[in-house]
Amino acid sequence: MDLNTVTEVVHPLSRAQLPVWTAGDAWLAGGTWLFSEPQVHLTRLIDLADLNWPALTIGDAHLSIAATCTVAQLDALACPPDWMAAPLISQCCRAFLASFKIWKTATVGGNICMSLPAGPMISLTSALDGVCTIWMAGGGERTIPVVDFVAGDHANVLAHGDLLRQIDIPIAALRRRSAFRQISLTPVGRSAALLIGSLDNNGIFTLTVTASTVRPVQLSFPAIPRADELRNTILRNIADDLYHTDVHGRPLWRKHMTLRLAEEIRDELQARP
Repeated sequence: MDLNTVTEVVHPLSRAQLPVWTAGDAWLAGGTWLFSEPQVHLTRLIDLADLNWPALTIGDAHLSIAATCTVAQLDALACPPDWMAAPLISQCCRAFLASFKIWKTATVGGNICMSLPAGPMISLTSALDGVCTIWMAGGGERTIPVVDFVAGDHANVLAHGDLLRQIDIPIAALRRRSAFRQISLTPVGRSAALLIGSLDNNGIFTLTVTASTVRPVQLSFPAIPRADELRNTILRNIADDLYHTDVHGRPLWRKHMTLRLAEEIRDELQARP
């Protein structure tokens, strides 16, 4: 869609060249949502492409994912064999309600910053203990876990002019055993519940609930819990008003599916050596 109110597009080459943020500005990365509907409040786009951030960097302690990394680039990552949680990357990429064309343009950072309950990059990075690095509008930077970055449906902690720079995933999280469950109200619909469970070498069981709730909810246990313990913990920690509601599923159904999928994950990780 043409954005006919935009009168300027700037192409900074470095952080020092980022313009002072003003009303009517928007960051442009993939632009798959930006150009999908009228944006009559916008007058200037700040294109991040020429910053040339490396899409993916594997270090000794972290996998760093640039905010401008596309879904296609992430899905194509060749993961070391000891990254037992690596299948989550493909599973979450395929939880997108998008074609392969969108994959080549849509960015990981854009999906996280949209902060929709069904954002699969939110599911992936929060389940793997991802940490966001934010370039602050006034200078400097701060970090925050992805699970805390998203505050609600289409809401996050970014202030005006803040820019998500990257998401760092601990290599230790990628070496966990994991289990993935996702369900939609229709066969190819938007995720109504997407849960990821993981088990580390110390036996710590972590369950991350997304899509059914307006923001990610992460629950940890020192060992795989009993079925009743898991269910009661979910009921205590996820209030009824935290479940999302839209045409893709009502809160009561999403709550039911959250409890059901959580038990399936518990069973899978308990049965698998």
